[in-house]
Amino acid sequence: MDAIDLKILAALQADGRLSNVELAERVGLSPSPCLRRVRQLEQAGVIERYVALVDQGAVALPVSVFISIKLERQQEEDLDRFEAEVSAYPEVLECYLMTGTQDYLLRVVVADLAAYERFLKTKLTRVANVASIESSFALKQVKYTNVLPLDGAADG
Repeated sequence: MDAIDLKILAALQADGRLSNVELAERVGLSPSPCLRRVRQLEQAGVIERYVALVDQGAVALPVSVFISIKLERQQEEDLDRFEAEVSAYPEVLECYLMTGTQDYLLRVVVADLAAYERFLKTKLTRVANVASIESSFALKQVKYTNVLPLDGAADG
């Protein structure tokens, strides 16, 4: 990846709906080479997909819960089984395998406390091998971004 590729990525992160002509203008290329670079970034998996970001509150899902999970066993098949099961739950937006005292950190969104209680009772507590569940409710979102800091990416 060179500086032009990073400019393309920065522009698309800011606005994924840019036309190829608009993108080419922003990064200083003509449209054909710009499109060729975008296609290469897509094929290489650098650009995974294009999405619309939806406001949680606008769709009646204002509650964010961060859940720390400790498993009874951490063998590979246990980790794989847990990951497959929680990945199937639409309420789980993010799931990370962690170091430290907890094995996983989840970010879950729900409509309200009753919806979280249902999620907990009917889904999460039924996942095999879960030893403990600790929930923390977000009071306010101070910062959220999906834009990667590409400024130093060409150096690394």
